[in-house]
Amino acid sequence: MAVAREEELYHPIKKYYEQLGYTVKSEVLHCDLVAIHPEQADTVIVEMKKTFNLALLLQGVERLRINNHVVLAVERNRKKSGAHNQRFGDLTELCRMLGLGFMTVTFYKTKPPVIELLCQAGDPPQRGVRRKKQSQLLTEFRERSGDYNVGGSTGRKLVTAYREKALRCAYVLHNYGPLAPREVAAITGYSRSGETMRNNYYGWFDRIGRGKYSLRPDGAAALAQYGDVIADWTASLSSAP
Repeated sequence: MAVAREEELYHPIKKYYEQLGYTVKSEVLHCDLVAIHPEQADTVIVEMKKTFNLALLLQGVERLRINNHVVLAVERNRKKSGAHNQRFGDLTELCRMLGLGFMTVTFYKTKPPVIELLCQAGDPPQRGVRRKKQSQLLTEFRERSGDYNVGGSTGRKLVTAYREKALRCAYVLHNYGPLAPREVAAITGYSRSGETMRNNYYGWFDRIGRGKYSLRPDGAAALAQYGDVIADWTASLSSAP
């Protein structure tokens, strides 16, 4: 059940904090909700929006300048499965990284709203550095011979390190005819040439007979499409001492 206005979130959140012993008031110095616990001397500021957006995030960061316990609150709309604001795991981690709390309110037709506090203000991030991904990033960067892509582009095939090596295998087969993997590896300097041709990820290679590979028309077309990559590679070979 989707709400029509963000103020519909106010009363469920107010009730939530009152049940925890807080005194709650709205629109205090432009803060949507302020809750103060008389015994614990704890103050909470809550900023609300129908969906998670940049305005809400910036509002939360601004509120951290006047109070260290700030919670962002949005509706959890179960029907918007494809919407970006439903990536609650990622949004929770973002709030953790910024020192913000994050809660959702789910509305139902026949039962009271349900509030879920996904993280408290000040909770540390849970996702550490992904060492394997970090290693893959550095390896991919090192093994690319140049910069053949355009950052931010979509709908075009990327020139990865793997594609570069497959192109080198295709180039050798195109110029020397059918060869054994060890022969391709010797010319390209790529020790895993046999594995690349055998897996045939791009559909460029044909295994003809035992231990011999030839180039398919799709492979020849790829050489024309990525001619700049091959030109740079062959130029580097000719300039090598």
